[in-house]
Amino acid sequence: MSGQELLFKIVDTLETAGLSRDEYQLHRVIDVEALEQLADSSNDELEIRFSVGEFRVLVTQSDVRVLTDP
Repeated sequence: MSGQELLFKIVDTLETAGLSRDEYQLHRVIDVEALEQLADSSNDELEIRFSVGEFRVLVTQSDVRVLTDP
């Protein structure tokens, strides 16, 4: 997944989960290029987790999703 695709997928996932555009500045939370390089460099199914406001995000090589509390 390219950095641009990953960025759009993260933004779309957050907005689908209910976070509005004016509630975050993603560039202050993550470095999308570094995230993409990390995800793409792993041969195993690497999971990267981070928070944007109250939302916990999980990024893998093939997926981006918002985690819900158990």
